[in-house]
Amino acid sequence: MDRNALTKRILIGMASGFVLGSLLHLLALADDSIITLYLVDGLFDIGGKIFIASLKLLVVPLVFVSLVCGASNLGDGSSMGRLGGKTIVLYLFTTGIAITLALVVAILVEPGVGIDLAEQSSFVARESPSLKQVVIDIFPTNPFKAMTEGKMLQVIIFAILVGVAISKSGEHGSRMRAFLLDWNEIIMQLVLMLMAVAPYGVFCLMLTLFTHQGYEVIGDLAKYFFTVVFVLLLHFTGTFSLLLQFLARLNPFNFYRKMSPVMVYAFSTSSSNATMPVTLETVEHRLGVKNEIASFTVPLGATINMDGTAIMQGVATVFISQAYNID
Repeated sequence: MDRNALTKRILIGMASGFVLGSLLHLLALADDSIITLYLVDGLFDIGGKIFIASLKLLVVPLVFVSLVCGASNLGDGSSMGRLGGKTIVLYLFTTGIAITLALVVAILVEPGVGIDLAEQSSFVARESPSLKQVVIDIFPTNPFKAMTEGKMLQVIIFAILVGVAISKSGEHGSRMRAFLLDWNEIIMQLVLMLMAVAPYGVFCLMLTLFTHQGYEVIGDLAKYFFTVVFVLLLHFTGTFSLLLQFLARLNPFNFYRKMSPVMVYAFSTSSSNATMPVTLETVEHRLGVKNEIASFTVPLGATINMDGTAIMQGVATVFISQAYNID
């Protein structure tokens, strides 16, 4: 598969969906019109939802199988400990930077000042679970239930334990590792099949979104929106580029070029978990990362290293406090 051609096709699908959806929105078609009823809310909405469902379908089996394979190859305690320690430290570091940038920029820009929602309604924050409960909830009591409910941290813990057990099981473990490696290849073929139809899925998603919302919806929260976008770009071009240049010794432009399919998928689906199959395929085949490394770090990163979400929540926290006049 020509991945550069695929990226161009996805971008064309995204742009086409945006333009056509915006035009249909400007026409202000009635909800019961033939175009809205049978095309936008019918054919295209079905196509977009099936595309997202297909991506999510692959997430749990892909994470479980790839992580078991990776953990079984890194089964000795020293390799697992070094990789796990470095990975978690890096993830916490970048997330901390993301939140800091979000809070600092939002305080300077003041996106919520002047909205004054305090007189219109009251805001009561939901009580967050304790750190103790968060740690306890990471460990599954029923791994199959965790898989069906998509609790990825629990799936990851179970997969790592199974992988370590396989590495310590001698001949029996070797047979099981070979079996799971075969399954890993099969799942990756499913990913490639899905990537082939991605431009059409992205087109359906963008067309449906902009037909109903229109680009002018951005104007309602423009200051908040552009603050989030600015911090995302700052973190992307600043933090990540510096880490790539000085920590990984990679050319950031070459890295971003090779990762372009992942970025296009993530932008169009708004989900790091849904994009994970593409991330794994790209990291292994375009960047040349070893399977045992990629299969360990990518699922973990998509679950606990959500810098974009951290930025959104950091700006949102300041925005809400300012909107409700809370210091």
